[in-house]
Amino acid sequence: MFRCALPWVLLAVATLSHAQSLDDRDYKLGVNVELVQLPVSVVDKKGLPVRGLQREHFAVYEDKVLQNISLFKQEDIPLSVALVIDASGSMADKRDRLTTAVMTFVRESNPADETSIVSFGDEVNLEQDFTSDTRILNEALSGISSTGNTSLYDAVFLAATHVKEGGFHEKKVLLVVSDGEDNHSKYKLKELLAAIRESKIIVYTVGLLSADSTFIYGQPGKKPLKQLAEATGGEAYFPKNVADVEEVCKRIARDLRNQYTIGYRPSNDKLDGSWRRVLVQVNPPKTTPNVKVRTKQGYYAPVNKGAPEASGATLK
Repeated sequence: MFRCALPWVLLAVATLSHAQSLDDRDYKLGVNVELVQLPVSVVDKKGLPVRGLQREHFAVYEDKVLQNISLFKQEDIPLSVALVIDASGSMADKRDRLTTAVMTFVRESNPADETSIVSFGDEVNLEQDFTSDTRILNEALSGISSTGNTSLYDAVFLAATHVKEGGFHEKKVLLVVSDGEDNHSKYKLKELLAAIRESKIIVYTVGLLSADSTFIYGQPGKKPLKQLAEATGGEAYFPKNVADVEEVCKRIARDLRNQYTIGYRPSNDKLDGSWRRVLVQVNPPKTTPNVKVRTKQGYYAPVNKGAPEASGATLK
């Protein structure tokens, strides 16, 4: 099994002065001067994907201004995925169930996906680099041992960097599974959220119950997982027990394979680095049940070289 520590030099090289330090070239929400692209999930009240919607059923607003949709498609395309797995000591009794559930996600996903595995406890480890071989992935997952603290924020940051730099496919996803609040990271949540908001990466999170069935996943640990998912257009799940994680993983795989892609050219063409809030609304046919729509919360506009950068794009 390939195993090595993700180099902490990444933490030093990625300066904390600006979220764009991750990489100005492509570590952004599918946006350039001309086009913003949004991955959009539409689900019914049971959480099942709603297919067959057309361009005219969607409306996109940027900072409350209606935009003209110039790109629209729904297709099942291969992904570059990082499975970000909690390997802290509290996960020991959940390991077998978790491996089964995560492998269900892999098997339910597009067969052409490439998947890597990152674990985190006291340190962040690259357990397996990108592969489509389910046997290799299963062996890597089964070989993870549980010990130490919870370096959740560092793991998400480094996994995002790894997917961005090493992932072949344009569409990139993190699936984060943890049962505890971060207590060991060098990065702060604010820094992580600022960086992830600029990325193309979609984050799904699964928060597990404590081994003590009377204790439900605490609010301090629950909130960051929700924030990471919501900022990127993903979803946060908090199953009642470990046995339910397999069904959650199936749902996430199904969601990813049925997303819409919507693109528009912003009516605001200023290159000022400002935060642009995005809202997508759906007006489906009358025969369609009530739906819920998810996408990224927004993006930072490109910066005109020589112009001052907006404070919203700064890691502090």
